[in-house]
Amino acid sequence: MRFPENEIISLVESAAGAPRYDLGESVGPDLRLSALLQVPGPARLDELSLGYGTAAGDVRLRQALAEAHGVAADDVVLTVGGMHALFLVAFIVCGEGDEAVTTSPAFPLARSALEVVVGRNLRTVATSFDRGYRLDPDEFRAALSPRTRLVSLASPQNPSGVAFSAPVLRDVLAAMQERCPRAHLLLDETYREAAFGDDPVAPSAIDLGPKVISVASLSKCHGAPGLRLGWAITRDRALRRQLVVGKFSTVISCSPVDEALALRVLAQRDEIIAARRVHLAQGLSEVAGWVERNGDLIEWVRPDAGALCCVRLKPGFDDDAVARFHEALARAGVRIGHGTWFGETARTFRLGFGLMTRPDLAVALENVTLALRRALPHALASAH
Repeated sequence: MRFPENEIISLVESAAGAPRYDLGESVGPDLRLSALLQVPGPARLDELSLGYGTAAGDVRLRQALAEAHGVAADDVVLTVGGMHALFLVAFIVCGEGDEAVTTSPAFPLARSALEVVVGRNLRTVATSFDRGYRLDPDEFRAALSPRTRLVSLASPQNPSGVAFSAPVLRDVLAAMQERCPRAHLLLDETYREAAFGDDPVAPSAIDLGPKVISVASLSKCHGAPGLRLGWAITRDRALRRQLVVGKFSTVISCSPVDEALALRVLAQRDEIIAARRVHLAQGLSEVAGWVERNGDLIEWVRPDAGALCCVRLKPGFDDDAVARFHEALARAGVRIGHGTWFGETARTFRLGFGLMTRPDLAVALENVTLALRRALPHALASAH
């Protein structure tokens, strides 16, 4: 099979609909179409022509994204979601016999985009829970070779929400310049603007060098995953042209309806993101308190940004207890992101805290607590 199976598809495949308490998702509340229709646009949507869009994407939308990133509109290529951009970059940059480097754990679809292109020539650098999902510079350097053509990272990472600092990224680029100077650094910045409250937003990595490619979408920070609208930003003109041709060769263009609505999203971008930062800060606070109250059973890595984090069951949970925990969650109508989806251990799971209201999140977390204590009878006894 060209595309490896992964149970994360269950997030969008359930015929019965989402569970009552969805802690498995990594997004915030969805925008409503009615909110976008109330925003003035460059043209009435009911008069929108349903013809093909352009291969590069609507120039007004590319200009809006360019201004937000401090680049030129011609540096931006619109894609059908961020995943389309990740696949196109890998397919274009890597040829037969070339190698790519990424980290683990990782969003499985991002890994698949590399695996279907380079196969066994994918090198993986572990960023473990015990090290706070930080990149070990020596291990990263050892994964590079003269055959490396692409290094694909996410910052903040999915599933952990941990970001790579600018100094770390500069070290990454320095190692690449020494070991594989022809390689590009692809940075998935989908969660970059999903800061918590008044926390500063990390600048885009696009300014770190000409070999950097920034990829993102409207799915996470803006609450519009239903608009399949992503982008790749590169100052490499030859690569940018290949991205346009590659997009044309796979999907021709983005939907003009998606592009028109995306313009309206960006028109209220500051308000949308500001409100979501408050919501994410509240969710993070709720999770932090929950972890502290249940410190005898779980531990976590506090995220730098995003609507997600990694939680790990403590060593008292053997395989049978882990299975009982997941069974109890299912009975309570709670879904979490299994660590095995991302290349983590079964004792680790991704917890999303951005989708629900704070009261519902509190109830969902208490249901997780009950599942934890039911999985370990001695813990349940001590709780009483």
